[in-house]
Amino acid sequence: MATQRAEGKRYGPADAGWLAAHAANASAEALIAAVLGDAAWGRVAVVSSFGAESAVLLDLVAEVNPAVPVLFVDTGRLFVETLAYARDLSAHLGLRDVRWISPDPDALARVDGKGLRWSYDPDGCCEVRKVLPLAGALQAFDSWISGRKRFQADTRARLAKVEADGVRLKVNPLADWSAAMLAARAAERRLPPHPLVAEGYPSIGCQPCTTKVQPGEDPRAGRWRGWDKTECGIHAPPGSEPAF
Repeated sequence: MATQRAEGKRYGPADAGWLAAHAANASAEALIAAVLGDAAWGRVAVVSSFGAESAVLLDLVAEVNPAVPVLFVDTGRLFVETLAYARDLSAHLGLRDVRWISPDPDALARVDGKGLRWSYDPDGCCEVRKVLPLAGALQAFDSWISGRKRFQADTRARLAKVEADGVRLKVNPLADWSAAMLAARAAERRLPPHPLVAEGYPSIGCQPCTTKVQPGEDPRAGRWRGWDKTECGIHAPPGSEPAF
């Protein structure tokens, strides 16, 4: 994916529109290579949940640079299968800089001392266990790569491949991939699946707030079932009000 820039210029949120236009028809491989290979994108990290669809993006990244920082937020409420998968997949792909991010213990003691906030305030739980820890970890970076896809939910149907995300850029190389494309790539590359996918979990978050999905349901229907909530908050528009 070729782009034009002034000598020495670094891309920023103000460039998101024309970068998105240039990236609209670029392949995931080309976009990832451009982001990881061009200093104009600044310091770049990949953010991964090591969930049901994480392997393909991480495999594409590893083919370009297995030493790129990968940020993984261990909320303290993840399935034990996810923790094991994070270790196993990282080793399988040869990722050399996977950073496990944890919530701040003082913040947890202050707002979720009993560990039950998920049961009555899932937004607040996500805020303290995922959103704030990731925001802190991202301060060291200028751009980050996400694995979101348009087919995952109606709220993602118009997802651009490059977005402004506060003071940095967010890149979605797989935005236009279908479930079939992901499956084909995973099969071709013999990527190990998340063990919970075969048990009926096509989208996997924290254990208390993730249920199995029935045939015909939205792949993310099992996330925060029964709540008017579709996102954890890390992809909320900049300036959104905190949950607590």
